[in-house]
Amino acid sequence: MTAATHSSLFPQVPETADAVLDGLDPEQREVATALHGPVCVLAGAGTGKTRAITHRIAYGVRLGTYEPNSVLAVTFTVRAAGEMRGRLRQLGAGGVQVRTFHAAALRQLRYFWPKAVGGDLPRLIERKVQLVSEAAGLLGIRLDRGELRDVTSEIEWAKVTQTVPDDYPAAIAKTHREAPRSTSEISQIYARYEQLKSARSVIDFEDVLLLTVGILQDQHLIADEFRRQYQHFVVDEYQDVSPLQQRLLDLWVGDRDSLCVVGDANQTIYSFTGATPDHLLNFRTRHPGATVVKLVRDYRSTPQVVHLANGVLAPATGRAAEHRLELISQRETGPAPVFREYGDEPAEAEGTARRIRDLIAAGVPAGEIAVLYRINAQSEVYEQALADAGVPYQLRGAERFFERPEVREAIHGLRSSASFGGNDALLDGVEGLPAQVRAILSGSGWKPTPPAGSGVVRDRWESLAALVRLAEDFAAARPQATLAELAAELKEREAAQHAPTVQGVTLASLHAAKGLEWDAVFLVGLTEGMMPITYARTDEQIEEERRLLYVGVTRARVHLSLSWGLARSPGGRASRIPSRFLKGLRPGSAGQGGRTPSPAGTVAPATGPGRTKRTFRGPIRCRVCGKTLIDGGEMKLMRCEECPSDMDEGLYERLHDWRERQAGRVGLPGYCVFTDKTLMAIAEARPEAEGELTRIAGVGTRKTKLYGTDVLALCAGQEPGQPQEDV
Repeated sequence: MTAATHSSLFPQVPETADAVLDGLDPEQREVATALHGPVCVLAGAGTGKTRAITHRIAYGVRLGTYEPNSVLAVTFTVRAAGEMRGRLRQLGAGGVQVRTFHAAALRQLRYFWPKAVGGDLPRLIERKVQLVSEAAGLLGIRLDRGELRDVTSEIEWAKVTQTVPDDYPAAIAKTHREAPRSTSEISQIYARYEQLKSARSVIDFEDVLLLTVGILQDQHLIADEFRRQYQHFVVDEYQDVSPLQQRLLDLWVGDRDSLCVVGDANQTIYSFTGATPDHLLNFRTRHPGATVVKLVRDYRSTPQVVHLANGVLAPATGRAAEHRLELISQRETGPAPVFREYGDEPAEAEGTARRIRDLIAAGVPAGEIAVLYRINAQSEVYEQALADAGVPYQLRGAERFFERPEVREAIHGLRSSASFGGNDALLDGVEGLPAQVRAILSGSGWKPTPPAGSGVVRDRWESLAALVRLAEDFAAARPQATLAELAAELKEREAAQHAPTVQGVTLASLHAAKGLEWDAVFLVGLTEGMMPITYARTDEQIEEERRLLYVGVTRARVHLSLSWGLARSPGGRASRIPSRFLKGLRPGSAGQGGRTPSPAGTVAPATGPGRTKRTFRGPIRCRVCGKTLIDGGEMKLMRCEECPSDMDEGLYERLHDWRERQAGRVGLPGYCVFTDKTLMAIAEARPEAEGELTRIAGVGTRKTKLYGTDVLALCAGQEPGQPQEDV
């Protein structure tokens, strides 16, 4: 849909229960008025599922059918829970409990533990990696950093699927799951990890669910007390429920039927964490009298994007595919998706950055653009390309908006000024709420024009600018609003984690992009071995990879680009081929049965300036241990992260200081000159000539021309000349 208007950002609370239903389409209205369960909502991407279920809750509350504190809505992310709380508050249904599964269970566990067990609840460990490492060490099993992460994930999977250590090997064989090490070793580590936790009286996040299940299952008086409190339940993203979460939900609900679930089996992309769509697909079997509503009107994406999304799922097989929803776009026509082929990954990243820069120049906000990839290791080359292009970006998973120091400081300033009333000298002669906010935030670093480039300074400005925009929207919706009222609004948003949007291109994995949307989406690295990922071998695993691509496509509102590089690096053999999931969708590719369908987009050939004849150079190997490198940062250093470094630390410090001076002169963040990894690579290689410097990843011919003289002087222990002006 188009950018939110003032009225949608700060809508008036509906005056009556019936007014809550205004603006809903027929299917959404059917969901909202189905107040008595069980209810199953099958909702395709972009069809307004959150709108439908929040209006259902609000309608029930406003009608008097639900008491607000008797409703428990659960979802899977803090962001989604915050968004739902914010919407309910705007609909006049404050007081409804909206939490993640873990947050809801932890709250119950803390409340009931003294009564059920006695004493204080054991301490919750935030990260279990250190304890898993210790458990492995006690068994004489050495795990490197990657293996430690993978084994920890295996323990989490085992616990949410209710698999005890002794049963782990059999469970792996049954599910065809790929274990990162011998199942016997993981079973032993898992058992020793549980012993260490018990000995130290600590619990992990999975224990929160397990212990809550145990108390509700064994303590009938406590279960009855809980069920008297909560009588109506809503579960969002139901396709992602794990067996353990379903067991907890069953205990919450008991023998009642006031349950509403919402999901889409074809957006199941977290099976590696134990999620399964079986509970959604079996809902009507478990609840024969359930009301079932399908939402297929897509309000997010243009017909061109929706056509491609439907095409991605068309060849799908398996049980989830049998329940796929054919989306119908409700938007006006837009540009065709673009399929683009590049000679190698750096060329793909540079081409993507150029197209993003063009979109921004054409008026698309940077915050409405995303680059999505299969694995996080792909981000580095795009970070570098965007930095070189002077495009601000933010990595998905950064610090929450209201937890940022500059935001906390700014809100404190706004509250202080509001408490002074008309006695704040900063506001002398300043009329209107937006102008007052701009005046107050100018003391925290906000200016009318943003600083050049990106980095910490730009990030800080964007955070403050988001508060300014929010104040402008608030004043437009409520012309008589005061500074005190804005401060109260911010306080409520902070409590709900309902943050305004910060500008900057988003870099994220496809998994991290679930639940988000942008005007323009670039799906990159779409080659065999990456999409589907090389370790997806079974039919079920391949189909989940297809669903992951579907999720990526459906994140785009208007502009959609799908691209791939034929080689990993310049000079590499162009042996890669586009993802099988694009067959029959990209122009010129044969569909099933050899048929070529009507073009769903346009394709750029792999010839021309970005495509030259390549000479096979072979894989890039660590210069210390010989291991093949796949991580962008490690390839830049030409060694594994864990391998010993022969870096000249004094040279690195001199290079770092020089870079900051150079960046400061042109008003750009340091990484636009060279990233930290490139500085490390230079300090390790200690080049003596331009040719040696040019060959270092992240330098290249252009930056050698700009900075080569200075860098080589520093490497030789000399003082550099005057820095160049051009970046």
